[in-house]
This record gives sequence, C-alpha cells and structure tokens, in this order.
Amino acid sequence: MIRTLIIKEMRSYFTSPKFVAVFATCAFLILLSVFIGIQEYKAAVSNYNTGTQLAAQDLQERNSWMGAGTRVFRAPDPMQIFVSGISNDIGRLSSINDWEQVKLRNSTYSDDPIFATFRYLDFSFIVQIVLSLLAIMFTFDAVTGERESGTLKLIFANSVPRIRFLLAKLAGSWLGLSIPLLMPLLLSILLLLSYNIPLTPDHWVRICILFGLSIVYYTFFIICGVTVSSLTRTSSVAFLALMVVWVFLVLIIPRAGVLTAANFVRVPGIAEVDARIEGYTVERWKEHEKIMLEAWRSRNAAMSGMSKEERKAYEDDHMWGWMEEDEANRRSIQAEISAYARKMKEEILNQREYQQHLAFGISRLSPSSAFRLASMQLAGTGMELKKRYEMAMENYKDLLNNFIKNKRGEGNDPGGIRITFDTENGFSFQTSDLKKTIDITEMPLFDQPETNLAEILPRSVLDFMLIIASCLLVFSIAWTAFLRYDVR
Repeated sequence: MIRTLIIKEMRSYFTSPKFVAVFATCAFLILLSVFIGIQEYKAAVSNYNTGTQLAAQDLQERNSWMGAGTRVFRAPDPMQIFVSGISNDIGRLSSINDWEQVKLRNSTYSDDPIFATFRYLDFSFIVQIVLSLLAIMFTFDAVTGERESGTLKLIFANSVPRIRFLLAKLAGSWLGLSIPLLMPLLLSILLLLSYNIPLTPDHWVRICILFGLSIVYYTFFIICGVTVSSLTRTSSVAFLALMVVWVFLVLIIPRAGVLTAANFVRVPGIAEVDARIEGYTVERWKEHEKIMLEAWRSRNAAMSGMSKEERKAYEDDHMWGWMEEDEANRRSIQAEISAYARKMKEEILNQREYQQHLAFGISRLSPSSAFRLASMQLAGTGMELKKRYEMAMENYKDLLNNFIKNKRGEGNDPGGIRITFDTENGFSFQTSDLKKTIDITEMPLFDQPETNLAEILPRSVLDFMLIIASCLLVFSIAWTAFLRYDVR
C-alpha cells in the first residue's frame, strides 16, 4: 500500500510543471555557483602565487638582513568553491617583521567592495535559501490539497493507516526534490575534475558529507511543510504560515542570535584594540628614551674631569659594552611591546569566543543556522579560519626574527656595517659591498595551517545532530496532528 501511495505521489510530481521548474532552477543555480566558485578559486590561486613571488623577490633584492621582513599570504582552499564562509571577509596577507603586529589585511571585499554588496553565490547559500524555499513549495498542499480536491476522503474510505499515508507523502516529496538535485551535483563533480581542481581524498570526503548534510537540511523543510499542511485546513493558509516559519527560521533567528550576544557580551573593536597597543607602545618608547638619557648622562658624569686622551681611552674601553647594553634594552622594549600585543589579542580573542558561543548557541534554535555553521566547519571556512592563520603567522614571525638575528650575528651581512675593536686601533667600521644581496635560500618558509577531517568532523557533529533532532521533532508533531486531522 505504501509503495502505491509513493508511486502516486511521484507520478503527480513528475507530470506537473512544478517538477520542471524545480529541476531547471536547481540545475541552473547549482552549476552556476560551482562554476563561479571555480573561477574565483583560480583567480585567488593566481593572486596568491603572484604575491608570494613578489614578496620573495623584494626580500631577495635587499643587501642587508637589518630590518628585513616579508609578507605572508593565505593560501586559497578548494573547499571555498562550495562554502565561501568568511574567507572573503578576512585579510589575505600579513606583514612579518620585527616592528609590526601580525594582522590579516586586504580582504577580497575590502579590495573589491562591489562583491560585498551582493556577496558571492555559493552552494551552501543555494541549499540554505533556495532549496529550503522549494521544499516548502513542494509540500505546502501535501494534506490540504488532497482534502480540497476530495481525494483525501476517498483514500481513507479504504483501510489505509494514516501513518502510511503520511510517510508516503514525505517519501514522495523527498524523492521529487532529491532527483532534480542529483543531476546537478554529479555535473558539479565533473566540473571540478575538468578544471583540474587540486582536491585531496580528504576534500572529497568532506564534499560528500556536505552533500549529505544538505539532504538532511532540506528534509527538515519537507517535513515542516507536511506538518503545517496537517495543522491547517486550506492550502492558502498553509502556504502563508510556512512562509512566516521560513522567514523566522532562515532570516530572523540567525541574526537575532548574533545581535543578542553582541548586546550581552561587549567585545572591544579592532580600532580600540589597536589604540591600546599603540598607546602602550608610545609609553614604553618614551620610558626607553628617558632610560637612555639617564644612561648617557651617567656615562658622561663618569668621564668628567678626564683629559681628552683619557676620555678617548675610556670610551674605547667601554663603547662596545655600551652599544650592547643599548641594543639589549631596545630589544627588551620591543619584546615587551610584542608580549603586550599578544596578551591583548588573547584577551580579546577569549571575549570574542565567548560572544561567538553565545551567539551561535542562540542561533542554533534554527536548523538554518546549524546547517550554515556545519557547512562552514566542513569547508574549513568558519570562524576558526582567522585565528588559525594569525596564530601560525605569529609562530612564523618568531622563527623568522630568530633567523634574521642569527644571520646578523654571523657578521657576513652582504650590505651591512661591520664594527670591530682591538686594543691597538680601537674601533673600526667597514661597509660591505652594497651590490651584493642577501641569500634567502636558508630562510624558513611559512607553513600553511592545514585542516583535516579528524579535526573538523567533531565540531560539526553537534549541528548535524541538531538538524536530525529537528526533523524528528517536527515529524512527531506532524504525526500527532495528522492522527487528529478531519479528512472531510
């Protein structure tokens, strides 16, 4: 019996203009989104390679390691083809040197604001917005339409269990929406292969899980449509009620969660944090200047009353020690400033993480938010992306600064100034050949922080289970409502 009901539902869908419209919409939008994502990824890879080469070239043309630094670029991830997440919002590069703080800048949207106006069209957006809306359009008259046409009373004139009828409606609607979706997904995979996108086995597994998550997500809205149709008497009322539910679940609740968390947990903005770091930096350098003045005054006081020859001999004996002392003090101040900046960033990061947990916890009342967060986790383009790269760049900054310090300490800086001292000739200054450039072959390279499925999957399981739990909850409501439904 249930098989007959499912076949009846599928036949009615496949012979209606609704099926043609859904298939054309899904095929066009999904293929378009993947094609645009591939083009944007290839452009991002080209920009990354060009920027990396220019940074290496600028560093290689230097004739001294003194004040040397570089620029580190964030490598594009193929998963952003399907879920762009925040990859276009955060910066693409950061300067790495001894005097600047690590900070991602030059995001895609800041360089090209026109794209920020309407955002990018990716696969996750189509599933979250378009497919959920199509699921509602497929099922808003699942029960009410049968009642209005009179077929519902005829069906239950026979000994048909209501649970079987309800399951047949859900299965027929699900297959009617899944079949038009299957072909575009297969063609999307062929697009990836034809453009030679460098996907690893880990990427393929994540793509398959993303497709499965998408199926579970629009299944919720199919069940939701049947549930509301079981709670109303006319198709028009069911459609209006479903539209209100869709607006709240997809548009309002996710944003309400963020706004609520922002009002309860205040996090200082980037400008305020930068102002604090800048104020501390200015204060510490002023204190350093005072210490240096006092040191030179004490040194001059120690040489007061000496003859010119005695003063010169005293300076020759102590000058190297004074220079080392001054350099040590400067490096100590720089280390204190860097430590303060890192401490400030850690404090702000902890506050921001608490705010994010609260915002996401509230927004997860909607399966739409759960789907969005889970898809971003699977793609590696979630909120952890910025933190992951900045921490890796901070570690690389320490490694590079230590390397430069060792190079300068070796005394073979091509364009540097060598200072030597002996008891007979005193201090002597030698300038190296300025035409020579530094050798960067031994310089440490930045390792792009990678993500793998073992790290990502546990963080997305919660959202996956929330969507499944929402499906079961709404199905139980539909079952209870339909058992009491008046078929007349």
